[in-house]
Amino acid sequence: MSTVLAIETSCDETAVAIVNNRHVYSSVIASQIPIHQQYGGVVPEVASRQHLEIVNQAIAQAMDESHLEWGQIDGIAATCAPGLVGALLVGLTAAKTLAMVHQKPFLGVHHLEGHIYATYLSESTLNPPFLSLLVSGGHTSLIYVKDCGMYETLGETRDDAAGEAFDKVARLLKLGYPGGPIIDKLAQEGNPQAFALPEGKISLPGGGFHPYDSSFSGLKTAVLRVVQQLEKDGGQVPLADVAASFQETIARSLTKRAIACARDYGLDTIAVGGGVAANSGLRKNLQAAAAQHNLKRVLFPPFKFCTDNAAMIGCAASDHLSRGHTSPLTLGVHSRLPLTQVMQLYSPK
Repeated sequence: MSTVLAIETSCDETAVAIVNNRHVYSSVIASQIPIHQQYGGVVPEVASRQHLEIVNQAIAQAMDESHLEWGQIDGIAATCAPGLVGALLVGLTAAKTLAMVHQKPFLGVHHLEGHIYATYLSESTLNPPFLSLLVSGGHTSLIYVKDCGMYETLGETRDDAAGEAFDKVARLLKLGYPGGPIIDKLAQEGNPQAFALPEGKISLPGGGFHPYDSSFSGLKTAVLRVVQQLEKDGGQVPLADVAASFQETIARSLTKRAIACARDYGLDTIAVGGGVAANSGLRKNLQAAAAQHNLKRVLFPPFKFCTDNAAMIGCAASDHLSRGHTSPLTLGVHSRLPLTQVMQLYSPK
């Protein structure tokens, strides 16, 4: 397999890693969360400038920690889609420059494909086919993983992503940013059955509901109404109970759809990726449901690989490079790009 230096700058983490197949030589992550907390969310211009300031230092640190020389690196990769355009350009430009200077193949990697590969880093026996549940601040998707670069999206959110809903509800409850870890911690002290909240179903034209698609905007509104009613009645808002009820509703909704999808397509393994993969409620619900329905296994990446990181990008790039896939240096960035079009990032063999 190929050894790849990978750069990830799609949002608010500047990350660099060196990976060979599923072995991580080094992984450096510089988070910008403290900077963006004062704004209550990610500011694209601020994120891009921070990437620009940190990326060279992160590359040097990753090389130093890997104890490898440039002659031992087979390729250079960077996330090219989807994400914040300015932020993506920083990582892509750095990767292209390194590829030209050191005369290495260059690869542009799809961010969501990276999240799929995050589970590979800790699971030596995981191979396609399997179902991937991707849940993050910007994406909530059920993806049939058929092989490297071969994906079919079976379900997705029609509005807010799960992680986005966590952030918005945390802001509503005045808990701070990012919302996922704060709500998860608070939910441990609350009653998940305290408030009945809607799971959000997508209606089909002929009646019934779409079995795999999700909707979380209505859930966010329902939490707002609960809080408004409690405040109107003059009572104190039980934050832990609201957080627990909200988290349980999202976990239950995602679990139902993932289990139904896996069973309908005859897949016995579900691999979860993205920042929300770290959520304790989702882990508990999905593992219990999988055991109940006799699925072979549900896999979660280590916590350090749930949020954005370059090791997952390197893992995906290593697989692509070993199959002879490389990208042209003319490749640009895309704020949006369907995962089903991932092979468009690579030149024909």
